[in-house]
Amino acid sequence: MRKASMTRRTAETEISVTLDLDGTGAYANETGIGFFDHMLDQLSRHALIDLAVKARGDLHVDDHHTVEDCGIVLGQALARALGDKKGIRRYGECHLPMDDALVRAALDLSGRPWLGWNIDMPTARIGGFDTELVREFFQAFSTHGGITLHVDCLHGFNSHHIAEAAFKAVARALRMAVEPDPRMAGAIPSTKGAL
Repeated sequence: MRKASMTRRTAETEISVTLDLDGTGAYANETGIGFFDHMLDQLSRHALIDLAVKARGDLHVDDHHTVEDCGIVLGQALARALGDKKGIRRYGECHLPMDDALVRAALDLSGRPWLGWNIDMPTARIGGFDTELVREFFQAFSTHGGITLHVDCLHGFNSHHIAEAAFKAVARALRMAVEPDPRMAGAIPSTKGAL
């Protein structure tokens, strides 16, 4: 049962996340931030992880707290659903083309958080969404999910395409990493015996 539900309440946000690693990519994401919901939908669909994110945040201030806290709770839920990580592939990678954008993502579900971020957004906003928040989300997600994550934009001039390619590339890499490896027979994918 590779499922998890997590909730986080602070003075700034109230976030609940439910996910199923063995889903079909079904999603129900409602954060109050249209573009961010669209990105979470992409994450779910392309990772084949069923995902429901419900968020209420201090959007009258800005979107920062809501986006970051969603990353925190999603990372925590992923870590809980993975459990001891027996039998997973552990590593994943993807080169994702989207029109002018080409984004590479590589990750390791190592338990050692790290974000390597080599993406410069050409514009400060996508509609009303602050493009800096794409990195903030992945920083929180990798930190609280215990993920070593590298994301690089190899080409691109449209911020929407770059951001969406980043979410899709991470999703495809995550799909690969969480999949059961039939050759592992339930073993921990590490010579240390633990992740």
